[in-house]
Amino acid sequence: MENLKRPDWIRVKSSSSKGFIETLNVVKTHNVYTVCEEALCPNISECWKNKTATFLIMGDTCTRMCGFCNVKTGCPNKLNENEPEEVAKSVQDLGIKYAVITCVTRDDLKDGGAEHFSKVIRKIREFNSETNVEILISDLQGDENDIKTVVNANPDVYGHNLEIVKRLHKNVKKTPADYGISLNVLKKVKEINPNMITKTGIMVGVGETKEEVFELIDDVVDAKVNILTIGQYLAPSTSHYPIDRYVTPREFEEYKKYGESRGLQMISGPLVRSSYKARSTYETLCYLK
Repeated sequence: MENLKRPDWIRVKSSSSKGFIETLNVVKTHNVYTVCEEALCPNISECWKNKTATFLIMGDTCTRMCGFCNVKTGCPNKLNENEPEEVAKSVQDLGIKYAVITCVTRDDLKDGGAEHFSKVIRKIREFNSETNVEILISDLQGDENDIKTVVNANPDVYGHNLEIVKRLHKNVKKTPADYGISLNVLKKVKEINPNMITKTGIMVGVGETKEEVFELIDDVVDAKVNILTIGQYLAPSTSHYPIDRYVTPREFEEYKKYGESRGLQMISGPLVRSSYKARSTYETLCYLK
């Protein structure tokens, strides 16, 4: 349960540095959302200090109610047609050379927001020709045409998270989310563009076994995914899905070594989140290629 005593390795120091304040001001000026704030990311101080942020598009309200997530749920507002330019200008004002864009799930939209997402990617490139773009997108309910719409906007990294091991997927996530659909999304991206870098991430400490994590890593390898992130689940509140245990740094290292032995680029650690060290991981992968 979440009342378990947090070990030293899971504690984070807060910071209000000059870079943090400047990032906050840009985010508020352009009226954009960040997953750093909405999801209570433990790395916000470190990332914002370095003027990096993960932008959350298509509003702040998700149409699903997954047990692990702190993002607001309900009936979303209409898409903001000015959002692609607002995000692009925020990236420009911060001088970001590696932009990470994620979104709420929008099952209320016919295409899940695929066209809007593609507009954001293209507008970032229009305003910031030297900026790399990594996306972390919903499953788009597995629709191949919608996935193709986003792939054709040519992000540098196409990310979609499995979130949790197969056995616990339906316990933690909500329909129509499905482990098989999410895995197939990653496969389809590679079928559409074999050269596109793909990425996924999971949380541990939810009740999974080591063997189940190793099996998931095998599934990820079979889907030809390039990058896998593994981090500790931290329940946002007592009303969210309960934490089962705090995974030790040694266990995270075991997952890292196994994934690397299977050819994956791994980021595995207690405070790792999907976009943590995204730029350095991408650059390392490109160098190795």
